[in-house]
Amino acid sequence: MTAPGLDDEKIPPAVEQAPSPIDGDITLGAGPYLQGEGQKDGNFSPSRIETPPLSADEIYFPEGGLRAWSVLFGVSPHPSQHNFYFGFVNAWVCKVFQEYYQRTLLKDQSQSSIAWIGSVKYYCLIFFPGLVSGRLFDIGYLRGPLFLASVFFIFCVFMIAQCTEYWQLMLVQGISLGVHFLRFPLGPAMPVVSHYFYKRRGLAYGIVAIGSSAGGTVLPIAVRRLLPVVGFRWTMRIIAFLFVATLGIANITLRRRLPPKNAKGGLFNLPAFRNVPYTLYTASVCIGFLGIYTVLTYIDSAAVAAGIDPDISFYLVSIANASSALGRLGPGLVANRFGPVNILVFFTSIAAIMTFAWPFAKTLGSSLAIAILYGISSGVFVGQFVLPLSKPSMGGQDDIGRRIGMLFSVCSIGALCGPPISGVIHDSAGGYAAVGYYAGSMIILGCALMLASKVVATGRIGGSF
Repeated sequence: MTAPGLDDEKIPPAVEQAPSPIDGDITLGAGPYLQGEGQKDGNFSPSRIETPPLSADEIYFPEGGLRAWSVLFGVSPHPSQHNFYFGFVNAWVCKVFQEYYQRTLLKDQSQSSIAWIGSVKYYCLIFFPGLVSGRLFDIGYLRGPLFLASVFFIFCVFMIAQCTEYWQLMLVQGISLGVHFLRFPLGPAMPVVSHYFYKRRGLAYGIVAIGSSAGGTVLPIAVRRLLPVVGFRWTMRIIAFLFVATLGIANITLRRRLPPKNAKGGLFNLPAFRNVPYTLYTASVCIGFLGIYTVLTYIDSAAVAAGIDPDISFYLVSIANASSALGRLGPGLVANRFGPVNILVFFTSIAAIMTFAWPFAKTLGSSLAIAILYGISSGVFVGQFVLPLSKPSMGGQDDIGRRIGMLFSVCSIGALCGPPISGVIHDSAGGYAAVGYYAGSMIILGCALMLASKVVATGRIGGSF
């Protein structure tokens, strides 16, 4: 049984590749797909995959359909792992867990020591393991690692309820919850979506990114409300049961479609950085992360320092997260027309302006305005920064998982170092103005490097890219 239209295509000679494990069926769509030994009725044998590299223009993408939308459902704003995982992470950014630990479990620890639990989990480990997971995805592993990661993650959340010491919380909530993404992190979520969408990929990535916006809005508030009512242990158990349901949906719906590619280069493909546009773009995103999370991390503290009620300033982070939903989805609708890099540069520049202005917001009204505008503009950066990697000038489709993983790994440096650097600057300068200057400048530098990658790739600064 062959894919429709396959008999009309000239089949290139088969290319022998190393054995690759397959997770589930791989369904062929209509278009110029290859049929080699080991393929039968759209299923690929682990022993032999005979598919020479194809460009995105040569591969058929469904752009919709039941399977495509169900995959998107599994990694998007519905009750999925993106929604609640990033909500769980943002509960630390909103200082819900940190303030609770300071008052109860970890009263003998300094504020900076407690802050490292959230920093290790969020700013480094959820990005860095993408290097491993992206490579696993490229060679065919998806559902097995996803299931193991789901079980491990839920186990860790239940175990947080039993923690009473600093080292226990660092091990479980800091390191283990980050390393769980070693098996199924954010890395494969983006490539699996790219198996089903090409022309509508900007929209698809925007829908995926809305999940973190929704979770970042709702879950921190829920945790803050639950803690005084049911206590710490049952709050964590309730969250764990929520993850049982949401990760269950992801395990049911996520399927890869394209055959795996055992591209040369190993785990970390250093020759990929010979591609100058890719290298410049990776550097731009890393530098952007040095500044992009600063407002989200400190906007409530700055509001309290300006005299705003702490019970009100707490919601500024949730308001910024809710506003980011517009930024994560809206630009995805027009990214194919104007170009993802153009969209990113424009809105990320607005985020830089908001970062410069944020320290001077001294009233509730101005803080709300900054939170909303910053949320929308930074949401574009967070939701769409992977999209330019689908451009042919950034590399082929055969190792898109690995290239996304390498991007995440490099970005983890900026995501880890950015907020602590801002904290050091605040302590040294005695205020947030210098912090805004630093973070805004990093974001502007990131935008400049994005434009440089476009110029190198296209030879011009204008036009769609």
